[in-house]
Parts: sequence; C-alpha cells; structure tokens
Amino acid sequence: MKFEHKELANGRWMELPFVEQMANIGSEIERTIKWRNKGNENYKQHAFDRVLELLYLTIDDKKNVSRLRELTRVREALLDYFQFNNEYNSTDLCWQKYFYNSLMQHVLKSGMIQKLQGCDINGFGELVN
Repeated sequence: MKFEHKELANGRWMELPFVEQMANIGSEIERTIKWRNKGNENYKQHAFDRVLELLYLTIDDKKNVSRLRELTRVREALLDYFQFNNEYNSTDLCWQKYFYNSLMQHVLKSGMIQKLQGCDINGFGELVN
C-alpha cells in the first residue's frame, strides 16, 4: 500500500493512543461525508483512501490487538457504506456518532475543551449543541 501519511506509517501512528487514532480516523470520515454530500467524488475518494490508510495502520498496531474484531468490522462496514451497496444500512449520522466519542475523549484528555466550547467541532456541530 502506498501511504499518504508517510511519517505516520513510519511508526509515529503507533505512538498515538487508540482514542487519538480513532479521533483522526473520524476527522477523515467527516471529510469523506462532506465531499460526498457536496458531490465531489474525487475529493471524497481521496478522503476515504486516507480513512482506510489510517484504519489499516490502527489494525496493524499491536497495542490494539484486543480491538481487532471491532476494527475489522468497522473497516468492512465503512467499505460497504462508502464504496458498495450499503447492505448494513449505515448513515452519515451513524458514523459521526461512532467516531464522535473518540473525538470528545481526545479533546477532554488533551485539554482542548476550553478552545472548542461553542464551536462546530470538525462538522460535528449538530451533535455538540
């Protein structure tokens, strides 16, 4: 696989806590949803390729071995939703809610909450308010 995030693929990703890995994947999911809803298939595909790249790195991270079943099912369901026939009947809101928890845990742990109060966090505004 050719990695766009070369620095992360060279080991930096493995240094991030799981919750931060998932928050980053969630940010790319938001971009994928945004570009698809704007009708820009090219940008949507690039964003989704980054989702898969980060998800593969997360699956390969040895500290996440206990989460392997969940991560591989997430990968399967995301591929179904964004690339195939959506047989699992996912929605944009379903994926936003799934990754929202990781985003908020990361925000709380990193002390960024004061900066973000009242903000539309990466497109999750309808969930924050």
